Amino acid sequence: MPNTRLGIAAIGDEDLINGMRLAGISKYYIIKEIDQNIAENVREALSKLITEPEVGLIIILEEYISYISDFIANRKREKKTIPLIIDVPSKFGTKYDDITRYYEKVIKQSIGFDVRL
Repeated sequence: MPNTRLGIAAIGDEDLINGMRLAGISKYYIIKEIDQNIAENVREALSKLITEPEVGLIIILEEYISYISDFIANRKREKKTIPLIIDVPSKFGTKYDDITRYYEKVIKQSIGFDVRL
């Protein structure tokens, strides 16, 4: 099997995307806060990124997860792991009580063993 290098993509607001672009991410979708169809735009962006073979990780703004929860549940049921979809907090904080434990759980589900952060 050839050694394939997978990239990172992001779906988020301008603040998240600007930070990700500074980190070198070149595949992204900016979801405008003033848009009336945020849920539809998030789902459309995810549908496009999920089909790109060079994307191995999709970072998505935590507040957008509710728009794609059915999609993520289907992927888990089908045991699809690539690309990995991970949510990140906005500049206003996170909904998780213990963000470190949350990410440790995500990593364990993804790779099958514990990693301490």
